[in-house]
Amino acid sequence: MNEKELDDVNLAVLIDADNISYQYVKPMMDEIALYGNPTVKRIYGDWTKQNMNGWKTVLLDYAITPIQQFGYTYGKNATDTALIIDAMDILYQNDIDGFCLVSSDSDFTKLATRLREAGKQVIGIGEQKTPNAFIAACNRFIYLEILNYEDREEEAKAHIRPHTSPASRPMTTNIKKVDQELTKLIYSFTKQLADDSGWAFLGDVGNMLLKTAPSFDSRNYGYAKLSKLIRDLPEIEIDERPTSSPNVKHIYIRRH
Repeated sequence: MNEKELDDVNLAVLIDADNISYQYVKPMMDEIALYGNPTVKRIYGDWTKQNMNGWKTVLLDYAITPIQQFGYTYGKNATDTALIIDAMDILYQNDIDGFCLVSSDSDFTKLATRLREAGKQVIGIGEQKTPNAFIAACNRFIYLEILNYEDREEEAKAHIRPHTSPASRPMTTNIKKVDQELTKLIYSFTKQLADDSGWAFLGDVGNMLLKTAPSFDSRNYGYAKLSKLIRDLPEIEIDERPTSSPNVKHIYIRRH
């Protein structure tokens, strides 16, 4: 996916409505747009149930196609089954580069693994309660609670009352602390990727972190970007190198 322009990266977005609140729809769709063009957007659930009313109010705004699934048998999740079947149909019939599986349910672990085996990128999106098995099966996993966190933090600092509706403004996330384990990983990858002068490209360090922990995201720790997190680490030196674009700099890091 990284070799293509974003407009040329086609994504299938499949949402488990039984497991995800409609309150996340705006920041979620904004986040997905950073990874490609969502050409297929489907959401699965029993739309005859009253708890789906919130989703009904936002589907048209984001051109998401609702897929009706009745719960025929108690204890069986028809929604999960329908989503999995559709994903496999899309895999073989559509020109799709990657899948966004939006759920906090570990039942999609095998699906994520199978899609990756087929050479597709898999972005998982779910709440912080998501079991680790599903997270580990994805190339990248994004916690819904961190989306728009930077905007809300700036509003809080400026004492600005949020102007968006509750439907587009999820609750504040639990911010993690940059612990010793993460610090050691960053130091280790910096050393492994360093050139003869000890400098490592920050983008490569970030990619290694994602391969090790698909749910890694600097926003989980209260930083909008990885570079901001790195600046607060002890024993790290930073070198910003100019590129052909005046607005873009390559960041290299090394340990003192």
